[in-house]
Amino acid sequence: MRDREADVAAIVAASEGSNADDEHDPEGATIAFERAQVDALARHALAHLEEVAAALRRVEDRSYGTCTVCGRPIPQERLEARPTATTHVACAG
Repeated sequence: MRDREADVAAIVAASEGSNADDEHDPEGATIAFERAQVDALARHALAHLEEVAAALRRVEDRSYGTCTVCGRPIPQERLEARPTATTHVACAG
């Protein structure tokens, strides 16, 4: 995960010294907007990777598939739809 964070930081750093006048470019989005999009996508991907890592830890400690709120089993259908789920639907809301 840290490698991905470094990749995003490198993208941002590479464009910081640019003298491009993106505020007046009629062709589309500004560099700042694009950078914000990349940052948001990277943060989402990193969060998902952490959810996957946490699910794998639950598999290892044999708590995978058990609701963290009430302790009851999470239905198989929910785990198939969302393998990183930590609760069943009733406790998720």
